[in-house]
Amino acid sequence: MARHLVVFTPTPDDLARLIAVARADLPGLASLATVRRVMTANPDSVYAIAPRARFDAADPRGEGFVACLMLNADGLAALRSGAFDASNPPAALLAGQHERPAAIYVWGVHARRRLAGGVGLVFDRLSSPLYRGVDFYARAATPEGADLLTGLGFVRGTLPGAAARSLYHLARSPAPEAAPIYDSHRPGRRGVSVAVVRSMDDLARVIALRASVYMAEQACPYDEEFDGNDLSATHLVGYVGDEPAGCLRIRFFADFAKIERLAVRAEHRNTRLAFTLVRAGIELARVKGYRQIYGHAQRRLVDFWSRFGARVFEGAREFTFSDFDYVEMLLEAEPHPQAIGLDADPYVLIRPEGRWHRAGVLDWSRIRPVTRPSVDTRVAAR
Repeated sequence: MARHLVVFTPTPDDLARLIAVARADLPGLASLATVRRVMTANPDSVYAIAPRARFDAADPRGEGFVACLMLNADGLAALRSGAFDASNPPAALLAGQHERPAAIYVWGVHARRRLAGGVGLVFDRLSSPLYRGVDFYARAATPEGADLLTGLGFVRGTLPGAAARSLYHLARSPAPEAAPIYDSHRPGRRGVSVAVVRSMDDLARVIALRASVYMAEQACPYDEEFDGNDLSATHLVGYVGDEPAGCLRIRFFADFAKIERLAVRAEHRNTRLAFTLVRAGIELARVKGYRQIYGHAQRRLVDFWSRFGARVFEGAREFTFSDFDYVEMLLEAEPHPQAIGLDADPYVLIRPEGRWHRAGVLDWSRIRPVTRPSVDTRVAAR
């Protein structure tokens, strides 16, 4: 949507028109005089949004807007304590035009339908060196506003204090890695990391890795290594830096998950990648609600798997395939505190595999109105 929009600083007359139009939907807006006072002190406080196809640079006219307040440290403290008056913000609580703010408060958004994509463009504008890493805060005045904030990645009620529980917060400041171990890889990251396979390119990496380990080193026949289960499983790819270096496969059954096909390239076996991949597989299975994690361990590797809590259980069977001897092992895992169940948010359940902790593309789609395009087209054609 954002490709078809532009954002710009509105003229005084255009600002007055935008505020007047928005007031019909948001009667609690600050007065025009207050908005002009804030914008005069810092022009970055208000951006207009317009469709690119209708935008005239000689006579720019917005059809929506995003307004923000650049708060200093005192302003942030007042906001979090509930003492901040957003209808008439005191100048003493606002950062100056060339001063790095302590927080950016989303003061108001009026962006109907596809104009909502302009909010992301404004946030990009507010990623310049002056604003980079500064957290966003907001309150939702309407249910649609709450949906928009959630789709943008804001989280509500995570800040301490009763007054702050209604605040939505989008953390942009540097923080310890919050991603789960199975979604820890980012381009350019150093050391060992893991990603869930979500594309054919990722699956090609898995095929290459397993071919180099099982077929080239262990002389496993092709048909035995690629056994028909790869398209019904979840795969993890392990990286050393940006280099694919290992992989793991997980298959899910009614009441247990099976971890298998762990492979690490020979030149990377002096790293902790094998341990990281197994821990990532266990964690992903636990988040999906599994407490029994089953595997077939080569007899020579029983000690390795026992380090994760797996054990050769009573009645475990020994057997052979692809020229190696195996034994059954079982890990009884504790329930995961954030395990996904039927009571999970519907948007969480439709996010990409292993990305349940992050808003996905379908979260963003909720900001569009319900139009049922295919249904309406069929009805109109009758």
